Amino acid sequence: MTTLRFLDDAPRFLFFTGKGGVGKTSIACASAVRLAESGASVLLVSTDPASNVGQVFGVTIGNTVTPIAAVPGLSALEIDPEQAAEQYRERIVGPVRGLLPPAEVASIEEQLSGACTTEIASFNEFTDLLTDAAWTAAYDHILFDTAPTGHTIRLLQLPGSWTDFLTEGTGDASCLGPLSGLEKQRAVYADAVAALADPARTRLVLVARAQGGALREAARTQAELAAIGMKRQHLVVNGILPAGPATNSDADAGTPAEADPLFDAIRAREQQALAAMPAGLRTAPTDYVGLKSTNMVGLAALRSLLEPEVVPMPGTGIATVAPGAPLSALVDEIEAGGHGLVMLMGKGGVGKTTLAAAIAVSLAERGLPVHLTTTDPAAHLDDTLAGGLANLTVSRIDPAVEIANYTERVMRTKGAHLDAQGQAMLREDLRSPCTEEIAVFQAFSRVSREAKGTFVVMDTAPTGHTLLLLDATGSYHREVTRQLGDGIRLTTPMMRLQDPEQTKVILVTLAETTPVLEAAELQADLERAGITPWAWIVNNSIAAAAPTNPLLLARARNELPELEHVHEKRAPRLAVVPLLAEEPVGIPALLALAAGRQPAPASVR
Repeated sequence: MTTLRFLDDAPRFLFFTGKGGVGKTSIACASAVRLAESGASVLLVSTDPASNVGQVFGVTIGNTVTPIAAVPGLSALEIDPEQAAEQYRERIVGPVRGLLPPAEVASIEEQLSGACTTEIASFNEFTDLLTDAAWTAAYDHILFDTAPTGHTIRLLQLPGSWTDFLTEGTGDASCLGPLSGLEKQRAVYADAVAALADPARTRLVLVARAQGGALREAARTQAELAAIGMKRQHLVVNGILPAGPATNSDADAGTPAEADPLFDAIRAREQQALAAMPAGLRTAPTDYVGLKSTNMVGLAALRSLLEPEVVPMPGTGIATVAPGAPLSALVDEIEAGGHGLVMLMGKGGVGKTTLAAAIAVSLAERGLPVHLTTTDPAAHLDDTLAGGLANLTVSRIDPAVEIANYTERVMRTKGAHLDAQGQAMLREDLRSPCTEEIAVFQAFSRVSREAKGTFVVMDTAPTGHTLLLLDATGSYHREVTRQLGDGIRLTTPMMRLQDPEQTKVILVTLAETTPVLEAAELQADLERAGITPWAWIVNNSIAAAAPTNPLLLARARNELPELEHVHEKRAPRLAVVPLLAEEPVGIPALLALAAGRQPAPASVR
């Protein structure tokens, strides 16, 4: 069995975090299996609003502890944000239902329908796992498969945020309903902060790929979490391509590399990224996990993930061609609309930022005015664009900036008529963590209105965060329509999202089991909200890239059933983007991607 430094002398709590799509869930699940099969009692917890732990194990896991029958000693729990929020709401509304007029009860329920309630409810369950003696006595190890980085940092900062907020007073809080009872939680939150900062109890495992963006994101996470006390950190670089014959080194595990230009280019790119690893990461204990030929679904796959693999030589190549149109076909249809909002949604790490940038620069290159923006806390559009283009405006809905602007605007208007004491109370109210929900929603609404006369291409945050944003949009829509009454018409942001003439929602995924399942679930969620996805994009398809290397060929064969499923059952329109030899960074490379061409090597750009 391969020795892994991040599991050596494992403490009670292990957090697995990193940029979306790097394999956090797979690494966390495989680690939980290994610890349980070594004789420990293990609880695997997902704090990701878009959890897929149940999909990986092939069992239904909900908001209650579920034993994994095939692995004695292992249980799993998914913190379901909606279920947690519903239980939280009922604890507050239940006692007054029947005592207050129905209209007042409905108003309270509406106040409790937003993303702030969901965050607080999920957070309360998270802190219980860290501080409740019954949990810590029941398990030797509790492993947290966390949400993509931006959401995780927010979650881990919350113990400090709420502790500070409670210590300094709640004032006239803007989220009165959600904040009910927080004073009672003061001691619990303080204990959670202590548990996170104690290296004897908590270890953070940063999961990354051998890619510049993922490693930079890991370094940012490392610094931000160290600042809140989580300093015992390990690095796992996942999905490394093999250098040659299988060895005992995880970094080089796999099959001999054939003369495949695609394989060789990606391998070289990975090694360059590792050589340029941010300085802060170099000091962290590091493990390397080789890319495997199969998808990480099922117990056998999980057991193999942390071990070297030898892929047998194939007899023949791929017998069929990946279905779907080139990305340029979608851009042609978008252009024909003349204007509108184009929203790219999907699981973290599937390439939404790159594809949003490619669509935006392609439209701008055609002479059309385009605003490219992102709601992803961890997105870095400037890194992807690496330059500017006529007709293209770039922005980011930055929560910190939006909170500052919102606070200044409220103080300038509502606060202008208050005395000094009233202004102090109002400013204290605006320090509530719930203010972020309001500020970001208003920014989203403002940007989406621009699409009435131009193209707005929006790179959204990973799935869970995006659904919280849409939840805020729906809450606003219901409240506005309730207050307006009959005879008054107003176009709300939700109405714009529901109108295919104004908004084109594109789901982005990979040709792998878990990302496709998650995209299908997102499609169902959107359709329940009256939003019909306009198209799907399957990104980084190995099958569409026509590889010859045995490892890539094996992975390409695994893609074909997923591609057929999306093409036949899910997507009204489907574009397939092949895995590229060169990273599509910079305007020329993005234009080549949108046109269906391989980007020129960086050395000749």
